[in-house]
Amino acid sequence: MIDSQSPAALRAAPQVGILPAGPHNCITDVSGVKVGHTTLAQGPIQTGVTVIYPHAGNLFLDKVAAGASVINGFGKSMGLVQLQELGVIETPLALTNTFSVPMVAQAQIRQAITANPQIGRDWATVNPLVLECNDGYLNDIQAMAVTEADYFEACTNVTAQPAQGAVGAGRGMSCFGLKGGIGTASRIARQDGELARSAPDYVVGVLVLSNFGKLRHLRVNGHMLGQDIKRRMARHETHETLPAASGIADNAPDQGSIIIVVATDAPLDARQLRRLSMRAAAGLARTGSNFGHGSGDIAVAFSTSMRISQQVQAEQRSAIPLHEQQLEPLFDAAAEATEQAIVNALWRATAVTGRDGNTRLPVTHWLHD
Repeated sequence: MIDSQSPAALRAAPQVGILPAGPHNCITDVSGVKVGHTTLAQGPIQTGVTVIYPHAGNLFLDKVAAGASVINGFGKSMGLVQLQELGVIETPLALTNTFSVPMVAQAQIRQAITANPQIGRDWATVNPLVLECNDGYLNDIQAMAVTEADYFEACTNVTAQPAQGAVGAGRGMSCFGLKGGIGTASRIARQDGELARSAPDYVVGVLVLSNFGKLRHLRVNGHMLGQDIKRRMARHETHETLPAASGIADNAPDQGSIIIVVATDAPLDARQLRRLSMRAAAGLARTGSNFGHGSGDIAVAFSTSMRISQQVQAEQRSAIPLHEQQLEPLFDAAAEATEQAIVNALWRATAVTGRDGNTRLPVTHWLHD
């Protein structure tokens, strides 16, 4: 059995696609975006919170344009209805487990009121935005262990170089029957032909909370890696080296989920951002997802260069949206960055044992030389 911390296991994740990545291959390659985690890892409690800040200012006063796509709606997120109606984000995006959505939303409301005491009185109420996946195989989700303090801690932990894998909201997540979690990537979108002469490069960054899929469907760079791993598992089972509680059940329904957050510095309006978010589904499909019946697959996209002020009299600093014909390179970048982020989540994950001794092993465990 390969040591998950050995040099072979810690090999770099495969690079997918043909587009160049940003300097850190991370959602934070989009200027101003930062990510923070709080990880809870003790016995049966294997969960956490991840937050994504579109910018460092007051998000309620200085909202960012956003759009969302519900690829498959088996989810319990909060805030999507107003996001889809108004096309803005006015709190950090928060990711957590399914049963912790109300607690994290309450923390977001408190945070917004502290910064803006007029909320709910002289001003409108705030729309918290919390998205979730079910980590109940590894985490005792009934314990509802995530607290408001955990959300606030994640907010203080924000950085431009966030950890990936079994961290934050990704701590208890599974992907293709292996250990899943947080993954992130970026791609540079460049115009072709005549448009390239006058159009600048834009960055598209993606962060995923990856908790979906059946092992037999797993593809990396078009290769059916899941089939290879199944054969290796069969050999290990023959020698009784696979942990009995590894929970690899490839014939069970796909009851996982994925949350995909797409950020860009391209000036896109809410309608265009909804279109951009939908292209994340192409990258998700390339890894082997069929958007299963029990899977909550949701993508949210926002633009850091499209700002909407809370106050009517405030200066509006939004740029002019791109022409529709300039969107295609961004679509390509969103699909490829999503695929890469999922691969990164798999490769950066480490083995986790949680509730009732349930264990998930990372993909690197099976990458024998």
